[in-house]
Amino acid sequence: MIPASTYRMQLHAEQTFDDAAGLTDYLTALGVGALYASPMLESTPGSAHGYDVVDPSRASTDRGGEDGRRRLVAALRAAELGLLVDIVPNHVGVSMPTVSPWWCDVLIHGRSSRYVNYFDIDWDAGPIMVPILAGSADEEPDELAKLELVRDVDGNPGLRYYEHLLPVAPGSADEGAAAEVHDRQHYRLASWLRGGSELNYRRFFDISTLAALRVEDVGVFADAHRELLRWFHADPDVHVGLRVDHPDGLTDPGGYLRALRAALRAVPGADRWLLVEKILGVGEALPASWPVDGTVGYEALREICGVFLDPAGAGLLSQLAAEHTGQRLAAHTVERAARREVADTLLVAEVRRIAALLPSTEARSPGPSISTEARSPGPSISTEAEKAFDAVAELLSSFPVYRSYLPERRDALEVAVSVALTNRPDLTSPIEDIYQRMVAEPTDELATRVQQTSGMVTAKGVEDTAFYRWNRLVALNEVGGAPARFGVSVAEFHAAASAREASGPAGMTTLSTHDTKRSEDVRARLAVLTELPGEWAALLRRWSAAHPLPERSLELLAWQNLVGAWPIPADRLSSYLLKAAKEAKLVTSHLDPVAEVDSAIEQWPSSVLADASLVSEIEVFVDRIASPAWSNSLGQKLLQLAGPGVPDVYQGTELFEYSLVDPDNRRPVDFTVRRTLLERLDEGWLPPVDASGAAKLLVTASALRLRRYRPEMFAGYRPLVADGDAAAHAVAFSRGRGEMVAVATRLPVGLAARNGWSDTVLALPGGADDWSDVVTGESVGTAVPRLTDLLSRYPVALLVRPV
Repeated sequence: MIPASTYRMQLHAEQTFDDAAGLTDYLTALGVGALYASPMLESTPGSAHGYDVVDPSRASTDRGGEDGRRRLVAALRAAELGLLVDIVPNHVGVSMPTVSPWWCDVLIHGRSSRYVNYFDIDWDAGPIMVPILAGSADEEPDELAKLELVRDVDGNPGLRYYEHLLPVAPGSADEGAAAEVHDRQHYRLASWLRGGSELNYRRFFDISTLAALRVEDVGVFADAHRELLRWFHADPDVHVGLRVDHPDGLTDPGGYLRALRAALRAVPGADRWLLVEKILGVGEALPASWPVDGTVGYEALREICGVFLDPAGAGLLSQLAAEHTGQRLAAHTVERAARREVADTLLVAEVRRIAALLPSTEARSPGPSISTEARSPGPSISTEAEKAFDAVAELLSSFPVYRSYLPERRDALEVAVSVALTNRPDLTSPIEDIYQRMVAEPTDELATRVQQTSGMVTAKGVEDTAFYRWNRLVALNEVGGAPARFGVSVAEFHAAASAREASGPAGMTTLSTHDTKRSEDVRARLAVLTELPGEWAALLRRWSAAHPLPERSLELLAWQNLVGAWPIPADRLSSYLLKAAKEAKLVTSHLDPVAEVDSAIEQWPSSVLADASLVSEIEVFVDRIASPAWSNSLGQKLLQLAGPGVPDVYQGTELFEYSLVDPDNRRPVDFTVRRTLLERLDEGWLPPVDASGAAKLLVTASALRLRRYRPEMFAGYRPLVADGDAAAHAVAFSRGRGEMVAVATRLPVGLAARNGWSDTVLALPGGADDWSDVVTGESVGTAVPRLTDLLSRYPVALLVRPV
């Protein structure tokens, strides 16, 4: 039940199940095969994303509840569309405990709760820590005095602390003041600064409001998936599959996926589509034992976007970054340092818990915190405990990819051990001890926790720290990206596409998601900078001198994103830059904010946009690169939609869409405009390539419709090579039995500089001359078309011929 394509929608209170149902006619007209929905189970009230599921036993109330979900399923069935459901097996939301029934019961009943084994809690460390109190650890008594005993509309007792409502056992509200009631509970409220270093339950990354589940337990698995699987059994014709969020956080990802596959096979009909949100490193493959169809496509994003970068620009852009920051650091050096910083600060609690499993160590292993206030109080630490903590942190910081998968694969672990020993030979004994124990007992607690935590350290250290620090070209700093690799050659692109067709044709491909750092069209515009590095360097130097920021690498990031997302209002850019600076953690951070720095960053966009002369320069430059940027956008889209894998279109990106990291990329989409433009296209309008984005909609609809109604054309893969002086500016391939060809333009600035395609030609498969372009509807009329003719209207072509 693998669809021809998907369309991702972010469902929430402002974009409900009924809203999605109302778009099924548009999705059908666009050529989409299935709706790819964000999590649909009950999440924290007001959640904009749904990954904080609080109750897996029912559909989201905010999004329309069970009745709304059923109406959506009915609308999809009527439109002959499938439904791909996003699920979150790793954790549940606990920011509002009283609406999270499993967590609420554990807070009330402690170890006697029926749900006590659903969570990974270290009870030996005391009551469950709830780090929500304002101020420092020293101020906790004063903050606890602010607790109030309250009752909800049903008369149930609770403890209120500002906006937080904590549950209490029935009857306990009548037995003393609020602080006394708190002291008798199975949880303890603590300063928010202590969560990173002392939290005693496993969580999602460093987010204390997402408590990890022990889904490897058969009972927990059953309860977490019962309602979801009921949907599949009730409507097997609509539910085509599942997208599994963050499998790397699970105790046993392979075991979980095998259990899930078995459960799906019990659903009537064909095998369901099963995808994992697994971030693969360059050259990394999924474990062979995982019974999945593929990933959600971040590796394809890197390859497709990379082929539109000019490698000749690497030298000047590298020099610019080094001169501007005063540092010439390699990307891997920055990434490794950021990993270690995260292990020493944000994830201290997790590192300590692992270190405590080593011999001759104390449970309270050391490690610096983000500030002195965040350090946990306790007795002095032994030298052995210090070495244990250091060894664990060093090992976790040295993984080349997110995690290893013992016992099936241990190559990543071996690399991590080698790197750690090279950097810290003084830790040889504890690091080798960890390695030997993990290999000998790959399923015990030490091996499990190291593997789970290495992914956390990598995600927070690389994606959420280094990618905001090393800003040579931010188009490379993407989820699944490899900033040190300056783009992808045409040969590498074809090799990757061929491998995808051979080994994972049912995996998803993507260009934009709800988690990407910037949208595909922002990256396409920034790719033009690689063709104009000298011109860009001069502008950045002048603009930065006129409007400096508190940190030099932040200036590199700020100006690139300003140009990439132009025009962008001050409030959107301000929110983005403040988030970026806090993620970078160089001059301010989420845990240790610096008021004057934050203020300067917040005010910077308004200052820039108030400078009329500078704004004029920005507009001139953006206009200068607009046409090649649009060419890149259309090229990326065609290569994705026509290439191997099942393509996803993120909501709104069928038009040019210039957004930055969440929540910016989750803004409302104007579907009225998109409907109107699609209707015009269906009347025969061939739009110009301009800011309206109608040309991108034309390319998207043309490719999606062909995929849906002529799926046989999208099997196989054969690279095609143009012939002529400008051959390097073309990327082309054929599919099917040679009856479909996709052609895209790359490096358009350089192409224009050489006066276009000249006599460059592309020999089409089979020597036939009855080809036509699906995008324009025009006949080609020759088996060896000149690219100057073939690409005269648009920088892309999607050719087909009768079978």
